[in-house]
Amino acid sequence: MRHIETSREMPSAVDLFSGCGGLSLGLRQAGYRVLAAVEVDPKAQETYRLNHPDVQLCATDIRQLDPVLLRDQLGLGVGDLKLLAGCPPCQGFSRLRTRNKFASIEDPRNNLVIEFQRFAEAFRPQNILLENVPSLRGDARFRSFVATLESMGYKCLVEVIDAADYGVPQRRRRLIMLASLLELPSLPEPVAERSTVRKALSDVREPGDVDDPLHSIPENRSEAVRRIIGLIPKDGGSRRDLPDHLILDCHKKSSGFNDVYGRMAWDKVAPAITSGCHNPSKGRFLHPESNRTITLREAALLQGFPLDYKFVVGHGKESIALMIGNALPPPLIAAHAGSFIS
Repeated sequence: MRHIETSREMPSAVDLFSGCGGLSLGLRQAGYRVLAAVEVDPKAQETYRLNHPDVQLCATDIRQLDPVLLRDQLGLGVGDLKLLAGCPPCQGFSRLRTRNKFASIEDPRNNLVIEFQRFAEAFRPQNILLENVPSLRGDARFRSFVATLESMGYKCLVEVIDAADYGVPQRRRRLIMLASLLELPSLPEPVAERSTVRKALSDVREPGDVDDPLHSIPENRSEAVRRIIGLIPKDGGSRRDLPDHLILDCHKKSSGFNDVYGRMAWDKVAPAITSGCHNPSKGRFLHPESNRTITLREAALLQGFPLDYKFVVGHGKESIALMIGNALPPPLIAAHAGSFIS
């Protein structure tokens, strides 16, 4: 049994849908003691344990987990938990999926908001933090969740913010819901100066120059693609800068996706880091100067993970990129979770 929090101890938190641990890291950076986390994916579980070995990880589908039993295992009574936090898997609410309005309705992952509510009702924490994609705001299940919290006495704030305003070196619009039994929450003040790609990657040498397997996973590109990458202008260049005969036919036919085969700019924030961050055809993921995409270590740094955060290279490039792209940026979480204890 864990001891119930006292005034002399760090405030307690539980992390739902923990993924590889970005949310938990942000909570710890804000000063919380993370008691437990819930994650269903085995690779994410292994990564989480590597970085948060002292947290009780519930390696199961949250739909199969009894929140009352977990609360009892943690030695908590109703209302003892300082913060319940989580990001229900959001792919069903993504911008691309919701271009077809029926896509978000049919995706079963969207119902996981209801599981968050189930845990909120069982723990009745003093504060709640939910992070997700902006389009969640318009979903009936989310609106019902907020209404339920308000009927329980919570004062709720729902806003769409840019992670770059809170120390994350990337452009990333996210929905933040803050709820409290004590008073109406408010957003923390944005940082005075945004971080940049240069600041985030300043301590990183070229792949092969450091003993970091995550930074050195090789690329597999055709000579034609390598040639195109080499001709993209440094520091923010775009495929639009290529001579016409080198622009791919599929790009000539499309007026959208302008960031594809684009370079990041040193002194700007990066674009949103997604699961396609290792692929130039998925967005503006080329290194500002080197003729390559950013490495997975660089992607993690741009998400706000520290240089020593551990990933299992044996999980494969696609799986690690998915974990990094789906992670919650720790500085974003630290800022908003910290607002409950400042």
